Amino acid sequence: MISKRLKWLALAACLALPVAARPQTDLAQANRLAIDGSYAEAIEKYESILADGSENATLYYNLGYAYYKTGHLSKAIVNLERAKMLNPNDEDIQYNLEVAYSQTVDKIDELRPVFFVRWISAAEHLFSSDTWAVAFLAALFLFFACFFAFLFAKRLVYRKIGFFAGLFMMLVSCLSFAFSATLRSERTSRDTAIIFAPSVTLTTSPDDNGTELVVLHEGTKVRILSWIGEWCEVRLADGNVGWIKDSYIEII
Repeated sequence: MISKRLKWLALAACLALPVAARPQTDLAQANRLAIDGSYAEAIEKYESILADGSENATLYYNLGYAYYKTGHLSKAIVNLERAKMLNPNDEDIQYNLEVAYSQTVDKIDELRPVFFVRWISAAEHLFSSDTWAVAFLAALFLFFACFFAFLFAKRLVYRKIGFFAGLFMMLVSCLSFAFSATLRSERTSRDTAIIFAPSVTLTTSPDDNGTELVVLHEGTKVRILSWIGEWCEVRLADGNVGWIKDSYIEII
């Protein structure tokens, strides 16, 4: 049963501001259909808006909820994941994703990276790619300001301040640039996918005669490593690697 919190959050999201690139009446109609419980009709409206090129986190969030209510768990997860990709720090999206994943069959223990990698990743995801880009430009400007202070200040103390502050601003600018580039790459690489088939066998080779490794079920998340024809090599959260047909997955 869907939690009360999840239902309240989804209905609140349906009242969010419409996508700017789409006439307000179209999205308002889709939202009203979802609120009234006409989820199949709402899905058609949301998908139509997406097909026209409009896209934002709220739209994917609403679509994911509508799919959840119609029992399409994998479609719900893939759209909530897309919402998270566009708005990674939204707590409501994260909460509803956790609820959706709790309904999946496969419970795969995630292979946790070493502690300092987790710290860097946590810092990286504090802000969006665009915010880190702005921070990079601001830090770069301050670096040059400190550099000129170091060159032209008459008092030694100001030159020292300019030197060390400049070093700090250079470090901040480098980190901001790296974080922005990494987050932008995550959004554009499209190397993660969701299993859409009720069940599928992960094999050791890209053919039907490969040795069976494990059976995966609808809603499981995988990372795509490579492609050979209709087969793709994927890695599970626990580090296991195998092959499945691309017709069984949908890229996030």
